[in-house]
Amino acid sequence: MRTKIRKIKEDAAFVGQEVVVKGWVRTVRTQKTFTFIEVNDGSTLSNLQVIADTLPPHVTTGASLAVTGKVVKSPGGKQNVEIHASEIEVVGRCDAETFPLQKKRHSLEFLRSIAHLRPRTNTIGAVTRVRNTLAYATHRFFQDLGFLYLHTPVITLSDCEGAGQLFQVTTLDKANPPRTEQGEVDHSRDFFGKEAYLTVSGQLNAEIYASALSDVYTFGPTFRAENSNTSRHLAEFWMIEPEMAFADIHDDMELAEKFLKAIFKEVLEKNTEDMELFDKFVCKGAIERLQNIVENPFERITYTEAIDILQKSGKTFEFPITWGCDMQSEHERYLCEQHFKKPIIVRDYPEAIKSFYMRLNDDGKTVAAMDVLVPGVGEIIGGSQREDRLDVLEAKMAANDLDKKDYWWYLELRKYGSVPHAGFGAGFERLVQFVTGMENIRDVIAFPRYPGHADF
Repeated sequence: MRTKIRKIKEDAAFVGQEVVVKGWVRTVRTQKTFTFIEVNDGSTLSNLQVIADTLPPHVTTGASLAVTGKVVKSPGGKQNVEIHASEIEVVGRCDAETFPLQKKRHSLEFLRSIAHLRPRTNTIGAVTRVRNTLAYATHRFFQDLGFLYLHTPVITLSDCEGAGQLFQVTTLDKANPPRTEQGEVDHSRDFFGKEAYLTVSGQLNAEIYASALSDVYTFGPTFRAENSNTSRHLAEFWMIEPEMAFADIHDDMELAEKFLKAIFKEVLEKNTEDMELFDKFVCKGAIERLQNIVENPFERITYTEAIDILQKSGKTFEFPITWGCDMQSEHERYLCEQHFKKPIIVRDYPEAIKSFYMRLNDDGKTVAAMDVLVPGVGEIIGGSQREDRLDVLEAKMAANDLDKKDYWWYLELRKYGSVPHAGFGAGFERLVQFVTGMENIRDVIAFPRYPGHADF
């Protein structure tokens, strides 16, 4: 029976026992009378040292092994335990001359070109374990609160954000599509009978189920056809989107704060070794940054108060700040890094810069929207109380040139037992990027999709 390396390292009861370990060779060091083999199976950051009296053929960096031996306390200071091997089986050979992962530091850009091998590196392995903890913690957080996990469609006929930056889904012959009398592509003959797209959000669908089951959440892939070659954008990414019935903007802010505290706390507890790597080599202060969020209450201010603080700061921003503008990252980071020195939640944004579905406030010019801003990044969560009044929602859709026929079912929710409801969206890769301190979002997802790249 195979034993994971993490278990052996964490449980002193394994000392003196014979175990079978299976993993990949990181390094081989041959001495006069024995050989040190560093093996890693991905369950933990640090390797397990194997001591062999003789070096079997084909044991090279990158090869996969099955090692049988006794766990003993290590006399060295680098590890607590090691294995004295009684048997070593080479499961899979590795061509040492062409194996691209040598014992040196490789650039993250290079590693993206070998995405099939990069999980074997310390950094990407640590990112993946942190990502796993954040995903598990997300589900546990919402499940413990009684939220129901909802699978929303990947293919949709509606655009939640009204942005128009969508990937189209079609089965029509691209070389010779059917056309209408006016010469336009005839989508009535397409697979769904209409133009269809990959979803940008599961929110509207989640609102349907929240209107019957009270509290639901989605956690799935979303897509944006933005031609953005930046360190913060992906064409395919994962979104966490809870939706609560009988809830207002204050309930929404409370949930967002509790959520971040819970998942970050779990990473600090379960991924100590991984976080130490990020803190030392990737982002100095990464651990302290998470602890700051977990231990301190978030500051809450209105958009109007935020603009006032920025205008009185005496700081010259690249983008001038005036009431009604959409705050840029430099504004958000100033507020949480220099002014408050902790996470903040900004609410009640101007209606003109927010989406049609957000609830209009009594002042007639702002909506019940909120953004969670954290040091080092700026916005990490965006949410709102949804507009639950039919007449107001219809007016807002008309102002945004949205056809009511395309959203007939969304409007009917406001006719049949409508309730105040709220929710938020959190880009999962942005969360992983923040926790790890990784500079490029392409390095926190297994197989990044961005303009010109959909390899692997």
